[in-house]
Amino acid sequence: MILCIAEKKSVAESIGKVLGAIAPRDGFFEGNGYCVTWALGHLCTLKEPNDYTEMWQRWSLSSLPMIPPKFGIKLMGERSKERQFNIIKKLIEGAECIINCGDAGQEGELIQRWIMQKAQTKCPVKRLWVSSLTEEAIKEGFATLKDQSEYQPLYEAGLCRAIGDWLLGMNATRLYTLKYGGNRQVLSIGRVQTPTLALIVKRQAEIENFIPKPYWELKTKYRDVLFSVVEGKFEEKEKAEEALQKISGEPFTVTDISAKKGNELPPRLYDLTSLQVDCNKKYGMTADETLQTIQSLYEKKYTTYPRVDTTYLSEDIYPKCENILKGLRDYQQLTAPLMGKPLIKSKKVFDNKKVTDHHAIIPTGVHPQALTENERRVYNLVTTHFIAIFYPECKFCTTTVLGESGGVNFKATGKVITDPGWRVVFAQEPADNDKEEKNQTMPAFTKGESGPHIPELVEKMTQPPKPYTEATLLRAMETAGKTVDDEELRDLMKENGIGRPSTRAEIIKTLFKRNYIRNEKKNIFATATGVELVGIIRNELLKSAELTGQWEKKLRDIERRKYEAKQFVDELKAMLVEVVNSVLRDNTAIGR
Repeated sequence: MILCIAEKKSVAESIGKVLGAIAPRDGFFEGNGYCVTWALGHLCTLKEPNDYTEMWQRWSLSSLPMIPPKFGIKLMGERSKERQFNIIKKLIEGAECIINCGDAGQEGELIQRWIMQKAQTKCPVKRLWVSSLTEEAIKEGFATLKDQSEYQPLYEAGLCRAIGDWLLGMNATRLYTLKYGGNRQVLSIGRVQTPTLALIVKRQAEIENFIPKPYWELKTKYRDVLFSVVEGKFEEKEKAEEALQKISGEPFTVTDISAKKGNELPPRLYDLTSLQVDCNKKYGMTADETLQTIQSLYEKKYTTYPRVDTTYLSEDIYPKCENILKGLRDYQQLTAPLMGKPLIKSKKVFDNKKVTDHHAIIPTGVHPQALTENERRVYNLVTTHFIAIFYPECKFCTTTVLGESGGVNFKATGKVITDPGWRVVFAQEPADNDKEEKNQTMPAFTKGESGPHIPELVEKMTQPPKPYTEATLLRAMETAGKTVDDEELRDLMKENGIGRPSTRAEIIKTLFKRNYIRNEKKNIFATATGVELVGIIRNELLKSAELTGQWEKKLRDIERRKYEAKQFVDELKAMLVEVVNSVLRDNTAIGR
């Protein structure tokens, strides 16, 4: 008997149908020489401190740091999980070969490996690696099974992540609770959680400490077009009024006109973070809601694997795209213009060098039915972005007009779309206020023309930084707190982001659950408890987004065999000892 182990029952059912294992049994499906069973998410976890020694059962500063000589795993305590594990264990004992059908990612690999370790697996193990759950993809995956040993670095990276979270979480939480908690509450510290909270607290402090300063903008309206002073804003009122005096009563003269044609590429395909960002901006969905929704669409076979951090497709996907487009029956008005001719193949979309284990999120071409409102919204975003990559570039013309009055120089810019190209795909979508064109439509000007104008001097105040929303916080986690608007630069920084696309939603959710942050409309603020916790943590190692980003880079390098797992864990242990010793030496009273 060949045993297939999936992560969820719905996935096992899809695999079973392809293999002919459709007879339902207690905890698995059977047929055609196969048994297909499933985990219930994590069935195993790392042992708790008290599982190693009785001394660690009681919280005590003298027992820190807790560093097990060897990390062990145990079953989760829930009865349903224990029952399912026992079913899997019995199936493993009778299997001649096992096929690991876990989610094709770091966490999925860890879930499966721990189950097989706990069950003391002795037979050969193969790995199924698929990017969607369609019948075609599953068949293709089973035709190209690989030995599980090829995914050893992926497992080691996942194990290092779990060990790192255990070492810092268990030790730092006890350390700070005992040293500074005053028996009031547990002070929870986490490898990714704490730097994320620190980002929010820092932004909040910048807002609270911000001192607004006045500035003045001089604009003038000529032929219904608003011109701004070339120099920008005035920081001194006297200079602003002096400029206003110069142009008052003087005619406005057009001194130069220039027009520049340009092309705009379609928006990128989605990785998980960019999808979460857009869903938060457009629909107010939380990162966790978006993750659960796109995971549901994946399990229903409507979209590809969601926990990805690339916006590119591998070149072997290109030949399949025409059939995917044909399957999008609800979008025929948009796909019809693409049929009957070669599809555009842009290097900005299809690039093997930008794809590792998984490609960007795209529809599978399977017709969706009975979607929830959130599923419909998310599916529509994924699908329209996929359709748009095969449309021509948007063409536009930017006109810049320079003018002068009383020796003061002005400038106005207008943008006219000459061929919408891919923009027709998004005509019905909610507007993204961050990307709305702010350029005005320009009338025809003639160099040297002159006439009356209406000047206006407006006093404004400098504005503090904006509070984080889930969208902007996700971006900050992706870039370790650095503000990056350029897509290419953001790609380079993803490797040093804090957390992974699949875990960031859970981190934000945990911060809410522990009452460290709160929502006010769409804005995120730190609670008094969150601010106090970050203030207590004087050791920058624990709250540095940059340092945590460097750890993330090392975890990725472990996956690529460029960094040793042992070295990563040894470095974390050394850092932990340093953190514990520095806190134990601290005799400063914490204000309460």
